[in-house]
Amino acid sequence: MTSAPAFPADFPARAVVDLEAVRDNVRALRDHAPSSALMAVVKADAYGHGLVPSAWAALAGGATWLGVAQASEALALRAAGVGPDDARILTWLAAPGVDFAALVEADVDVSVAAAWALDGVAAAARATGRTARVHLKVDTGLGRNGVMPADLPAAVARAAALQAEGVVRVVGVWTHLAYADAPGHPTIAAQRVVLDEAVRTVEAAGIDVEVRHAANSAATLTAPALHYDLVRPGISVYGLSPVPQVAAASSFGLRPAMTLQARLATVKDVPAGHGVSYAHLYTTPQATRLGVVPLGYSDGIPRHASGGSAGVGGPMYVGGPPTAGVGPGARGADADGGRVLRVAGRVCMDQVVLDLGPYASERAGDVVTLFGSTDGLAHAAAVPSAEDWAQAADTISYEIVTRLGARVPRVYVGQDVLGERARAALGRGGAGLRAEQTPEAARWS
Repeated sequence: MTSAPAFPADFPARAVVDLEAVRDNVRALRDHAPSSALMAVVKADAYGHGLVPSAWAALAGGATWLGVAQASEALALRAAGVGPDDARILTWLAAPGVDFAALVEADVDVSVAAAWALDGVAAAARATGRTARVHLKVDTGLGRNGVMPADLPAAVARAAALQAEGVVRVVGVWTHLAYADAPGHPTIAAQRVVLDEAVRTVEAAGIDVEVRHAANSAATLTAPALHYDLVRPGISVYGLSPVPQVAAASSFGLRPAMTLQARLATVKDVPAGHGVSYAHLYTTPQATRLGVVPLGYSDGIPRHASGGSAGVGGPMYVGGPPTAGVGPGARGADADGGRVLRVAGRVCMDQVVLDLGPYASERAGDVVTLFGSTDGLAHAAAVPSAEDWAQAADTISYEIVTRLGARVPRVYVGQDVLGERARAALGRGGAGLRAEQTPEAARWS
């Protein structure tokens, strides 16, 4: 096990992203859907993990498709060197004015859910002299994007005419599930019935459907009847469970790819009864030692994870020798003296405070771990997860990792699992990698 990459010199925190974990998670997901192709969803900057590095890692794990919401994300992947021979890319969310021609020229599959989009893609294909690949999205019950079943015959007739003209090729029919994270919910089977009928409608028009797809992370892991020709896992690619109430990520063979850490900016002694942070939601019950963590809601730390009278507070793993009286919400110390403390008081824009306890030995510059990997820690079970933060903030783990601010540097390890061409593409700087992200740093502690 190698040592961790150095902290950036210009920011006192880092999000360490393990590309080997991304690769291995995709491999595990393929095992859950062995008869289907796999699209790794890398929208929203790969759920905060970094669009291009995560995409390459997913491809190394066996993904053959990449999924994004916005046209800009698809074009960024192509510009970074992810070519048509590396992966099919599907983009599915657009508004009038989108540059469909750029997508068609970049060999990107485009989802259409309205007449204006289908006609816009066709016009772009005529202008570029290429045939556009489209996926018809059907609203089978989610109530977001998608052609309503009653409108599908007209949409299919228009698509068939454009396909006969040679400007589009309908390659996919798909939908998104409303209750996939509630296995067994009756809407899951109901949406499947509607999708199957939609596919029959498309095929009756003489269109040969290449891929039918419906399964997100939850359905990939819990609903094999929804796997069809292609599965589209998102959050599980990054090692988080889409159904934490059913099973932890490790039960599915997944491990978290992101670890968020910061250095303590200040450690100081305060008396009993000392108010902490705005509105004094937390007051020290005894003379104690406080530590300031230089991350706040501008960095994506949820204000709803404030501690004290506001709630339980977000958890952090703090190292050091075993202590007594270690502050609010502490779990027992591990073999190395590490322990979990919770945010004391209000989460601020740039910082939060921990009550380290009266006998704490931590000093400014020591590292705290907000969530993530347990590698190299003597008592790994104590390290908080993104799900722990989600519970503290009354949200989901998706939001915890995705909302992480742009000023928090992503530091990549595990690049040695990528192919030589992928490493070369990342090394050219198109993905915004930092100098300390060396390919040999495959593991860290």
